[in-house]
Amino acid sequence: MTTRRDAAGSGILLFVAVCLIAANMRATITGLGPLLDQIESDTGLSTAALGALASVPLAAWALVSPLAHTASERFGLTRTVTWALAGLTAGTLLRSIPGTTANLWLGTALIGASLAVANVLMPAVIKRDFTDRVPAVMAVYTALLGGVGAIASGIVVPISHLPVLQGEAGWRLALLATGALLPAAIVLWALALRRVGAPPHRRPARAAPRTGIWADAVAWQVAAYMGLQAAAFYMLLTWLAPLSISEGRSEVASGFVVMLFQILTIAGSLLVPVLLRGRLERWVPAMIPALAIVGAVGLMLSPDTIALWAVLVGLSSGASLGMSLTLIASRARDPRAASALSGMAQSVGYLIAAAGPIAFGALHSATGSWSAPLLLLAAVCLAQSAVGVAVGRPRFVLER
Repeated sequence: MTTRRDAAGSGILLFVAVCLIAANMRATITGLGPLLDQIESDTGLSTAALGALASVPLAAWALVSPLAHTASERFGLTRTVTWALAGLTAGTLLRSIPGTTANLWLGTALIGASLAVANVLMPAVIKRDFTDRVPAVMAVYTALLGGVGAIASGIVVPISHLPVLQGEAGWRLALLATGALLPAAIVLWALALRRVGAPPHRRPARAAPRTGIWADAVAWQVAAYMGLQAAAFYMLLTWLAPLSISEGRSEVASGFVVMLFQILTIAGSLLVPVLLRGRLERWVPAMIPALAIVGAVGLMLSPDTIALWAVLVGLSSGASLGMSLTLIASRARDPRAASALSGMAQSVGYLIAAAGPIAFGALHSATGSWSAPLLLLAAVCLAQSAVGVAVGRPRFVLER
């Protein structure tokens, strides 16, 4: 009885540690955008430079993600995640140090690289440590990604305007606050692994060919699904507020629409394990984007009811991300395959995602209306649904 109780306690501790890690996976990124005006005023960086600064994490995710699996093969999954958390902490501190803007750039780059590694490896950790509960744990993990990220974007400006702070110190402290939960995550992760006992790392006697995952049809389906859902999400995250303002709403009201969108992504991610039950499981990846298609068409035809469409696209975006991460874990037979798939899918996915907001904005500039970019959004979601038909089949990567 004591053994069972200890095992249950260890499992709960590990679950809480995973939740804390998830809570740190977006705050350092989403907290930057609301502070860009203050950063521009104090540093003199141009608008173009600030746009590039905000894009550094996405570029890092695309470039570093394929390396995460190689690192985990060499140093072990647990150790690599630990170093990623340490790198995230160091980047957050470096970015917040007053002085030269080089700290801001280098810190942001280190944050992006560290998040890329953690992004890739956490689905493999969940596959390894929660084998029988992957959809449920992944749903909570995804909800915390969006939830804490949304909170961070809402609190950084009030923190930067605290009466005791002046000028640059305000936004620097606000950026530092986005990593407030990191020490707790690192400590609890270490304690959980010590109590559970991290599996010993053994290098495979004969490594699988590096090109194996890149030549796998199922892996490309997962990568396409990941990329299309991410492109749709970043289109909306970037352009939903400008769209709302152009329809005559205030900045505050438009900000509320974006907040509503982000909050609903949390609810959407929590729906995934509920949907993945019963006879419809095979079709869930294809069904999820349907809500976003309805939302995109609704934004074109009836922008006055933007809050309703924000609810639909938010639910779809959250469920799509949760589904993507679940596919990374469930389309792999073991944690090693999940790590390889995660690195490949997220590298391809974030390359596709980076193009989404650019194409959306270019279409708006070229046409002077929102109809063409919203048609692009609907087309992306339709393509995601088509890929979902294929990726919904219960097949596994690295198997003939």
